[in-house]
Amino acid sequence: MMDWTDRHCRFFHRIMSKGARLYTEMVTADAVIHGDRARLMGFSAAERPLALQLGGSNPVKLAEAAAVGEAFGYDEINLNIGCPSSRVQEGRFGACLMAEPDLVAACVRAMGDRVRVPVTVKCRIGIDDQDSEADLSRFIATVADAGVTTFIVHARKAWLDGLSPKENREIPPLDYARVYRLKAARPDLKIVINGGIETLEAAAEHLAHVDGVMLGRAAYQTPYVLAGVDQAFFGVTSPPLARGEVLDQLVPYVHAHLVDGGRLNSVSRHILGLYHGQPRARQFRRHLSEHGVGEGPGLDVLVEAIALVEGRGCAIAADAMAAG
Repeated sequence: MMDWTDRHCRFFHRIMSKGARLYTEMVTADAVIHGDRARLMGFSAAERPLALQLGGSNPVKLAEAAAVGEAFGYDEINLNIGCPSSRVQEGRFGACLMAEPDLVAACVRAMGDRVRVPVTVKCRIGIDDQDSEADLSRFIATVADAGVTTFIVHARKAWLDGLSPKENREIPPLDYARVYRLKAARPDLKIVINGGIETLEAAAEHLAHVDGVMLGRAAYQTPYVLAGVDQAFFGVTSPPLARGEVLDQLVPYVHAHLVDGGRLNSVSRHILGLYHGQPRARQFRRHLSEHGVGEGPGLDVLVEAIALVEGRGCAIAADAMAAG
């Protein structure tokens, strides 16, 4: 989810669900150590519970990055061993590390020694020809022995050569049953399933077999799926927010972002799928896409988009614009 689940996206998602745990984009350990930490890792307290997802293969650097993440206030440090892109492989991290379980174990052990928050791992069910059930069990056992108790398992293998990242999300078949069997064989571990899950009904079916469900692209492309999460899984009895109510709560955030010199599109690009499947959704997307890009657009563009789809204005936005 690199370039997708930034702080603006997470704030938007948090409006719809207070209980779901959110994850950052994958950030390399080198970037955390040497980069602009405020830009890369800053977040609003409203986003919590929040996990920092790291990429890397150097135990010393990952431990340092994990410690920085804990100091920033993240609730979990997640090591990504699932991304198959060539760029990630060139840096020797992501899915290619499934071929090196001992190295992964050394990484998470070093991370766990530096932080008190949980260190978790996101992986695939296998890579290339190393994708037997025994291979996955061996990888999980090796890394679990280093102290990891939570694994987020994408229920597809990854081909490291010959398939693009997009193809790796679509061509290798999903094998949910393998993840179920992993949980049955390792009841001591928390197993979270990921991959191709698009509805809360499907999530509920998976939860009969595993401990948790991660939504990736479905949560981004059809974000309103998150609006029912708290009612379905966290015991909330109040009704979900309507889409217009979600935007009403987002408006003050957008206003503050613009006042700080930010661009509208930095936030609005994440909300284009909010009305997916609803009347006038195309007009909403088109208005934001055509009029919300660049340095000039202000809160009025978002208000106009809301009016197109909701047939009303926004009192909060009117007050904000009147105040400057």
